[in-house]
Amino acid sequence: MNRINPAKLLLSKWTAAQPRNKEKHFLVTELFRDEEGVVLEIELQAVMTRRTERCAWQTLQNDDAWKIGWK
Repeated sequence: MNRINPAKLLLSKWTAAQPRNKEKHFLVTELFRDEEGVVLEIELQAVMTRRTERCAWQTLQNDDAWKIGWK
């Protein structure tokens, strides 16, 4: 399990363990917070295609799907 501080995710780099559509490297481009400032979701942007997807930040904790950094 990847240990993550959700408040420090902005502009962090991630590598998909099973790339799809030539999308392997991703960047966290936005954090979505609730009224108290707690991070609920993130926006991931694929480096090659610039496609974005919004997901819960906890999905990055799955080290079978995501690796920290660009590898």
